[in-house]
Amino acid sequence: MSEKRRVAITGIGAVSPLGVGALSLHERWAQGISGISERDGLTGGYCDDFDPAAHLSVKEARRLDRFAQFAVVAADEAIADAGWTDGLPYEPMRVGLIMATGIGGFTTVQANLDVMREKGWARISPLGIPMYMPNAAAAAVSMRHGIQGQAFAVASACASSGHAIGLAARMIQYGDADAVVAGGAEATLTDFGFGSFNTMQALSKAGISCPFDARRDGFVMGEGAGVLVLEDYERATARGARILGEVAGYGSTSDAHHLTAPEPTGRPAAQAITLAIQDAGLTPTQISYVNAHGTSTELNDAAETTALKLALGEHAYQIPVSSTKSATGHLLGAAGAVEAVATVQALNARLIPPTLNYEVPDPALDLDYVPGKARELVLPDGATPAAISNSFAFGGHNVSLVIRGQG
Repeated sequence: MSEKRRVAITGIGAVSPLGVGALSLHERWAQGISGISERDGLTGGYCDDFDPAAHLSVKEARRLDRFAQFAVVAADEAIADAGWTDGLPYEPMRVGLIMATGIGGFTTVQANLDVMREKGWARISPLGIPMYMPNAAAAAVSMRHGIQGQAFAVASACASSGHAIGLAARMIQYGDADAVVAGGAEATLTDFGFGSFNTMQALSKAGISCPFDARRDGFVMGEGAGVLVLEDYERATARGARILGEVAGYGSTSDAHHLTAPEPTGRPAAQAITLAIQDAGLTPTQISYVNAHGTSTELNDAAETTALKLALGEHAYQIPVSSTKSATGHLLGAAGAVEAVATVQALNARLIPPTLNYEVPDPALDLDYVPGKARELVLPDGATPAAISNSFAFGGHNVSLVIRGQG
């Protein structure tokens, strides 16, 4: 194609530890509210406000793992937000769907393993595999809304839904679809989930998510889902859609370094950021805000800070950088999508939420991490806001998105 099509964001939806709905995600984070709490001695970002019965029939809830329930509810909100309440605005085979997850139906796996050990394999649920397979959420959303274009799952750990959004944008840019529903979902707050991450010493012993703070000692797990409706900009405008922003750029690289530790020089991650900025047709000085991956781990926060400096140069010191994970915990495969939703809201509200719990600066990390409270996004006259949303994963997968707001 001689020219890529622009990719409009027309709908957003979320289920997060800050509440059910995209609105509560940004509003509560901007107010400095944390969704992290303790339950039975285990600290996590629990979606306590989520009640499947409020959104799904008994049969639907029984046939969906918790991660897929989150995905369906977030997708329902995003699709309604896009104005698709009367059905798809395009031919069903011209609408795609990518619903990512890092792990899949974790709660179903654990429940069925318990049944097998206690009662034997013959008592395992026949719904077990359909519920815990990683593509279960993608299948559920596509069937619920009659989406017949390309529909699949992406699994690249904590970069999963960042990849989903980037690939969805590519599908539209190169004419494979006129619209794509994209996002990610995760629900791993089980004994096995906590135990697995704890034994690899990835979780915070203090139970505090404090990205970029000198006290950081590991991440806090969270759960939830984020979904965006993306459309060809011209077609969305023609149908009178409300445009929330654009997925303007996508960059992805691999560390090829270590299964869990980031490449310490930050160069592969920096290249993903650079590729996204170039894909958006922007320069580093046109970036207004960074929603960081910011996991609250010693190595990740240091490598990401280095990567931002490499990619943005001196401009890295001039722009606000904050982490959604400080308020929600780390949503693993859902993190990138939830953070993309939060980034769209921040750009539209012109309000940058803070990095919660940032109290003790690390001398080696010297960017503006927006401590204390939310801050107005100040733009040069006539400038259109543009933000980077980063996702860096176990396995060395790096994704950077450039999201452009409305001028």
